Amino acid sequence: MKPTTVIVVDDSALIRQLLTEILNNDPQIKVVATAADPYQARERIKQFNPDVLTLDVEMPRMDGLTFLRNLMRLRPMPVVMVSTLTQHGAQITLDALALGAVDVIAKPKIDVANSLSHYAEEIISKVKAAANARVRAYSGGDQLLSPKLSADAIIDPDKPLAPLRTTEKIVAMGASTGGTEAIREVLAAMPADSPGMVITQHIPAAFSAAFAERVNRQSAMEVCQARDGQQILPGHAFIAPGDQHLLVERDGARYVCRLNDGPAVNRHKPSVDVLFRSVAQQVGPNAIGVMLTGMGDDGAQGMLEMKQAGAVNMVQDEASSVVWGMPGAAFKLGASDQQLALSDIAAAIRRAAMKH
Repeated sequence: MKPTTVIVVDDSALIRQLLTEILNNDPQIKVVATAADPYQARERIKQFNPDVLTLDVEMPRMDGLTFLRNLMRLRPMPVVMVSTLTQHGAQITLDALALGAVDVIAKPKIDVANSLSHYAEEIISKVKAAANARVRAYSGGDQLLSPKLSADAIIDPDKPLAPLRTTEKIVAMGASTGGTEAIREVLAAMPADSPGMVITQHIPAAFSAAFAERVNRQSAMEVCQARDGQQILPGHAFIAPGDQHLLVERDGARYVCRLNDGPAVNRHKPSVDVLFRSVAQQVGPNAIGVMLTGMGDDGAQGMLEMKQAGAVNMVQDEASSVVWGMPGAAFKLGASDQQLALSDIAAAIRRAAMKH
């Protein structure tokens, strides 16, 4: 198989060298060129026609956002943003994802050698996923893998379902690659009286609060980053923090958010499988499950458990997904009978909530 070709764009020579070494360490990836700024990048793209670009968010001469906006308008291609873990970096990164970047990776900490193996695993998998992503024009290595734990690491799979004392509906949603824009689109179409929603999106911890604030500005629902013990109320959506699992727990006739700092599940923290299993056990037939675009299979097993507990589930279809990994895995497992275009999901949730 022809390796995935990559151009690394970063103003730091040290970062360019580090990313090149990490990516070239995987036999299925080849860094064909590097560039110190967008002007060099433009020439390298013309010369090498890469499959994927890694792009520093903040650069001299032309910032990464301006370059990305021009690139996605004139020559759309898969881009993975490399961002500093700051509030400013988070806002710029979310703008980049809105412009069409496929994913984001934190800028590596050069001085922390023991964190590099996990970092290498993450960026290699994101570059590979980006190579197969559906990119739309803007119109306006195994030896590094950590053990893959299941949701058993957080929640006992054999815990019996508690008897229900409420008929209140809960919507549980999971997403990864391409999910920030998909979640924003779904929530923007939900009315203020929608059922309470709990959402797990794979996103760096420094970005999750800014992401929740951005979605809140565009939704009639009240959207926030989940805090431990918050009651899940209609008209409210709770997004998992980027470094903790989000679970639903029943407290009498109320549902509350629970945050868990346990190990990564399916190599993700937060994990969709953990959220969905908690919803299967605590909400059962009162739940509506939604799986949006994302790389990998996190959440597929949990969504099947939700279906077995009586939930109504739906997955985003392949044509409208950036990466049909997570929704595809759930559908192939039989966890959902419905495949829907992203633009149809909000209406389907509303219908399910009324008759379910």
